[in-house]
Amino acid sequence: MNFENYRITPNYNTNKTDLFLATEQEIELCEKTLAIEFDDDYKDYVLTFGNGILGGTYIRMYLPKRIMNTLSKWKNRITEYWFWDEGKDILTKDEVLNSVRVGDTFDGDELILYKSYYYILPRHSEKIYKIGKTLDEMITWLCSTGILTEPFVERDFEPFDPVEWGK
Repeated sequence: MNFENYRITPNYNTNKTDLFLATEQEIELCEKTLAIEFDDDYKDYVLTFGNGILGGTYIRMYLPKRIMNTLSKWKNRITEYWFWDEGKDILTKDEVLNSVRVGDTFDGDELILYKSYYYILPRHSEKIYKIGKTLDEMITWLCSTGILTEPFVERDFEPFDPVEWGK
């Protein structure tokens, strides 16, 4: 993944740029535990930037620990509040329930990984968007298409301590 345009900005609360990174071991444990394989972009992102918000206040990618710790609760919520029937030609409810949530947006859109493809479950739409096989494709789509938010070019990353998000 090309991080040439990415810039670490100080945390809003602490004014620090300390990073909270994943480890190779955490990535491997998550992959093994959930029987998934992250693409190299995701791995590079969580090893280079870690926990925080990209694009000013827009995209939040989860570290492997958070993915594993929140998966069951997320699946229960999706089961109870499913409303993406308009997107069933892209992914069915069962397929979504067999996916892994890897992040979200400030607006509450869910970013998921299913069979090595990234998808977005928008909060304000019943559609489901199939994005691509790399995290870079998903970030580019989220920041550039103007479908879920106004397009923006900045790739500012604000680090956050995972403890602030309940891990």
